Amino acid sequence: MEHPSEWDSFLARHPAAHILQTREWGELKSRFGWEAHPVIESEAGALVLVRRLPLGLSLAYIPRGPVPASEFSMAQLLPTLDMLLPSRRVVALLIEPDLPDSEPVRTGLTRLNLQAGRLSVQPPRTIVVDLTGSEDDILARMKQKTRYNVNLAKRHGVLVRAGDDTQAFYALMQETTERDEFAAHSPAYYEAAFELFSANDRVQLLFAEKAGRPLASLMVFTMGQRAWYFYGASSSESRQKMAPYLLQWEAMRWARSRGCTSYDMWGVPDLDEQALESGFASRSDGLWGVYRFKRGFGGRLERTVGMWQRVYAPAVFRAMMLVMRLRRMEAM
Repeated sequence: MEHPSEWDSFLARHPAAHILQTREWGELKSRFGWEAHPVIESEAGALVLVRRLPLGLSLAYIPRGPVPASEFSMAQLLPTLDMLLPSRRVVALLIEPDLPDSEPVRTGLTRLNLQAGRLSVQPPRTIVVDLTGSEDDILARMKQKTRYNVNLAKRHGVLVRAGDDTQAFYALMQETTERDEFAAHSPAYYEAAFELFSANDRVQLLFAEKAGRPLASLMVFTMGQRAWYFYGASSSESRQKMAPYLLQWEAMRWARSRGCTSYDMWGVPDLDEQALESGFASRSDGLWGVYRFKRGFGGRLERTVGMWQRVYAPAVFRAMMLVMRLRRMEAM
């Protein structure tokens, strides 16, 4: 397993790698119950996260890897991982590749003796906004109502600024989770994420405010030509001012200033486009409200191939997966 500096050098040769494969992501997870182990074999690599389990057992997980994202990279790495992981009492290796969900990709992974998993850690389906062209081009690709709301927020005097106050961000996050009934990380988690990725200028914390009062906030991350919107929150106050719409637009403008050509809005219901479009107007449970908001920015619906696994201790793994289904894998 490689030293972090070697991993940084490896990723520098692969700027298209997913941000969840960076050293910073490994360090973040290392502060919250995981161990991060970069592995390189020839010109393929992966950040492997290992979680300790009872009885001296462990679980290994590769988020959005390997690097480069290909079945060939997977084929190069698996023999090394098959040798390393069982010797460390790892019961299974879970992999969520940064690969599109297609029949050829699934066939290729199956040929590597990987099994399709039933659970997902990262959202398999997302909306990706194209940041190429002019700002007018990007705005023109948005839904008319979203474009209107961006301008409405400006007319209401909403201003967007960069900041570093993760406590203010978390206060908005608490309000959002109570209102919308979803889980959030701890304040320390968001603080650590901002601290670690700020060191290499790969994150921006933005606040949308009216008269100095925060109405919405988000963290946007970048790697190479891609940007990701992972964490966002908003106040229940003054919702008619449409602050989250202007906030997203300014996050996209910031990503463009960093040379990004795409903006991943990170997570919508895992249904095909026809089902999403027929249901979003009438449903508000789960991620449906999130989809209704995100679809307006004119992105394309994409799906990665989901979870795949290599099981080293089948009986133990079956019992463990039953527990994880009950807990919905929140710790990941």
